[in-house]
Amino acid sequence: MFNRSLLIISLLYGTISGIVLALFLKLIEKITGDKVYTLLLNVDYIPVINRYQFSEIVEIIFHLIISVLLTGTLWIFLYYRKITEHKDRVLFCLAVCFVIGALLYPTTVFSDRTPPLLSVSSLMYWLIGHIVYGLILGGLLSKIKAD
Repeated sequence: MFNRSLLIISLLYGTISGIVLALFLKLIEKITGDKVYTLLLNVDYIPVINRYQFSEIVEIIFHLIISVLLTGTLWIFLYYRKITEHKDRVLFCLAVCFVIGALLYPTTVFSDRTPPLLSVSSLMYWLIGHIVYGLILGGLLSKIKAD
């Protein structure tokens, strides 16, 4: 279970849910002007990396790597805790992704390119995006049979 299967699950489900989150936030940014997609791709708060300017595709790859790692971590947790019920898996993933989104939003203070910290609309869109991400990821992970 924790060899090629975990890698495939992580790559596939992490990429799918990560792309959906990126597209959702990109659409919101395009419609509203709130820089939530920019925030998603922002690395201004990471020492050393923040010295470089990356293309959008490289920033997306960074985002997807994090999504794949999170997916693998969540699946391992669900597997070892023997959380097998569909709704329990979805709620767990939803809660974790919401918390991660809430914890990451304040990094907006480290960049002039991202939304203001006190932008209620940006925070709302950001959290809704992470809820959608958690629902999709939880739904995908709930399809896997836990042996």
